Amino acid sequence: MANELDEMTGPVNQQGRDVNVIEKQIPVKTGVGSIIFEVILWVLGIIPGIIFTIMKINARTYLRQLQQKIQHDASQIDNYLEQRVMILQNAAKLLDKAIDLDKDTMTKVAAYRAGTSPSALEDASRNQTQADIDKLFAQVNVAFEQYPELKAHNEIEQCLNQNAYLQKEITAARELYNDTVYTWNSAIQAWPTKMIVASKLGYTTRIPFSTSAEIKQQARSVFF
Repeated sequence: MANELDEMTGPVNQQGRDVNVIEKQIPVKTGVGSIIFEVILWVLGIIPGIIFTIMKINARTYLRQLQQKIQHDASQIDNYLEQRVMILQNAAKLLDKAIDLDKDTMTKVAAYRAGTSPSALEDASRNQTQADIDKLFAQVNVAFEQYPELKAHNEIEQCLNQNAYLQKEITAARELYNDTVYTWNSAIQAWPTKMIVASKLGYTTRIPFSTSAEIKQQARSVFF
């Protein structure tokens, strides 16, 4: 029998293929089969029914704890984003208002400083905020390049170094967040216990981190 996937003969997409994160939350649904399954357990005896009830209680506890883990991981990203915003503000002041800060992003900064962002930001909002901050730092770098004498300014150099460090931390935090989201999306589809519980509680899949189209386009650019 031939290999179903043969890398030697194809078919091959010569143009390559880009991938995107689908911005869609899928609700967990169970059918009549799950109801019949639970009924059968009670018909078989009170002990199987009680055991499965205990299993569902444990599953509900696990899923709720996993939700808190997702919130914790998301908060870590928000904390690093907030630090990047503060560094951005410092860099802008050092450049003596050489760049024009985006008004909408500064509104988000105000939300951060008010302490509302970690729990209020949804996945899509968090991604957009990160994209806005990336754009602003790009403006800082442009202004930085336009004034070569600023390169000798130690405080500005420190700001840029801190930004590079925080970006690495954000990348690591995103990876951790995506891992937890994957665990959640897998758990709520685990039939029978977790899936039945998730369906009754109205849970949906969660959306992992995704980058903006602009960042993807920049990644295709020639840097060297």
